[in-house]
Amino acid sequence: MMPTTPATTEKRSAVRALLRLWPYVRPVRARLFTAAFVAVVASCTGLVIPLVLKWLVDGPVTDQDTAGVWLGALYLLLLGIAEAVLFGIRRWLVARPLSHVEAEMRAGLYRHLQRLPVAFHDRWASGQLLSRGTTDLMLVRLFLAFPLTFLLVNAVTILVGVVIMLLQDWVLGLVVLGPAVPVLWTCVVFERRYAEVARRAQDQVGDLATVVEESVLGIRVIKGFGQHRSQARMFHELSGSLRGTELRKARLLATIWGVIVTLPEVAIGAALVLGAVRVADGELSAGTLVAFLSTALALRWPVDSIGFLLAMSQEAATAAERYFEVMDEVPEPPSAGGGTAGAAAPADAAAQTGGLRFEHVRFRYPDAPPHSPPLLDGIDLHIRPGESMALVGATGSGKTTLTALVPRLHDVTSGRITLNGVDITAMSLEELRAKVAVAFEEPTLFSASVGENVLMGAAGGAGRAELDHALAVAQAEFAHALPQGTATRVGEQGMSLSGGQRQRLALARAVVGRPEFLVLDDPLSALDVHTEAAVEAALRQVLAQTTALIVAHRPSTVLLADRVALLSDGRITAVGTHHELLRTNAEYAHLMSGDHSGQSSGDSSGDSSGDPPGVPSGDLSEDPSGELEEQR
Repeated sequence: MMPTTPATTEKRSAVRALLRLWPYVRPVRARLFTAAFVAVVASCTGLVIPLVLKWLVDGPVTDQDTAGVWLGALYLLLLGIAEAVLFGIRRWLVARPLSHVEAEMRAGLYRHLQRLPVAFHDRWASGQLLSRGTTDLMLVRLFLAFPLTFLLVNAVTILVGVVIMLLQDWVLGLVVLGPAVPVLWTCVVFERRYAEVARRAQDQVGDLATVVEESVLGIRVIKGFGQHRSQARMFHELSGSLRGTELRKARLLATIWGVIVTLPEVAIGAALVLGAVRVADGELSAGTLVAFLSTALALRWPVDSIGFLLAMSQEAATAAERYFEVMDEVPEPPSAGGGTAGAAAPADAAAQTGGLRFEHVRFRYPDAPPHSPPLLDGIDLHIRPGESMALVGATGSGKTTLTALVPRLHDVTSGRITLNGVDITAMSLEELRAKVAVAFEEPTLFSASVGENVLMGAAGGAGRAELDHALAVAQAEFAHALPQGTATRVGEQGMSLSGGQRQRLALARAVVGRPEFLVLDDPLSALDVHTEAAVEAALRQVLAQTTALIVAHRPSTVLLADRVALLSDGRITAVGTHHELLRTNAEYAHLMSGDHSGQSSGDSSGDSSGDPPGVPSGDLSEDPSGELEEQR
């Protein structure tokens, strides 16, 4: 699972993180700048109201001019309407473009995730990625819509308001400015502490999302083993940790609000008392005191809002950091550019290099300990054009990893793999994956129709005829009997289908595009004996027209191939036909004997075949039907 702490030890900078948003904001900068200017004008319009009050008190009220009082009231009404209209315009200006920014960032994240190597997805928890694409981007949008504008607007408003107060009476102005230093110090301390807690909370949201997702996808396992209580405990523990972090955030925010609200209120109270005394002594006009206090009160909202504006900014900075942690990951290289093109090779050389070839291939997972032995070491294997090769080995020997190297789901550590003499790193990923089709042992289906899931394996241009042919090859005609036929949606992960049905659809997806190279990872493991036999019969026709590498555990699957390669301890230790390896390789014979417990014992000629001791007789060492030889 992805760790819940930042992966880098570099000193954190909220400003640096937020500045990285500029490329996304640049296309809508005109509207945002206009909105900020409108908000500044609206806020400063509100500061004109105290000046109107001063004129009203020192003029019409003192002179008992009723008409002047009504005129002053009209001025105040117009200023209030103007302020409300301007703030409404600001909101209209930012709503649409910022929704567009959020959508573009989310689309960019999704595109980038599709281009990241499989090793990245093996390391990162899905919930962490989900929270970055949803909650974090929402926080970024809210920052651009509100704190980004109002940190500027409020700063300008406070500056203009302080100038107005000092011009009205500098003594009272200094009294009100007294709390500025402790307030600024509190903001600095708050910013540092809140940033740490905000990061922890957002990482915990990702962990919680992972648990929920795994619980939903694995609900059958949870219910089947009665583990709902343990899952609930895990959820409540994570939820409790998140609650504690959120409460700490609330305490920090309450602390800064307490300081920011209390100290200015005390200063305003002191200015009120001092101003009233000076008015009584005739040193200050009543209108000036009213205007001063009105200005000070008008600044309460800009000052009080500093706390939660800083909090929102810190959360947005943390969200931006988390977003760019993923965006900074290096995607799969479209082509290393170092391969050899082999187009000028002579005909006899082309015959030697054609098909699928592994040359001195070594592989170690990127996150493996640096001095650990490679999982695959010195793999040399040649599958000739049009040939099918079965790959057999004990559990954990690296069969699935080897097959994942062909479509470059992982890149080799050293050595190379060629298709018809061309290094796969010299091809673009699009070209490579158009040539190579894969069917995994664990079939993955998407929340789409049966037809859409199958046709996903076609590079383009596949239609109804290709879909029907692929379903027939995979013995997946059950799709036609579904409620809406091949237009039936199979549900999340295809869980509305049986394991065998999902595997057959995955096989159909692999063959629908009639690929030049086919990689099958134990494609028939979930099928019953009768369905397996029918699929094998149809699959032989496909294998006759392609070059295939087939991971096999059952003898019946091995018999689909022309030759067999034995993978042991990360190396190819034997290559030959099924019958040859049964007679000459004890490890291979032992691996094959594990699948014979349910086979018929009708053929007892095995003892005379020269097999090693312990090798069962029957169709493991013989091909009673002669079907394999006929295909050859």
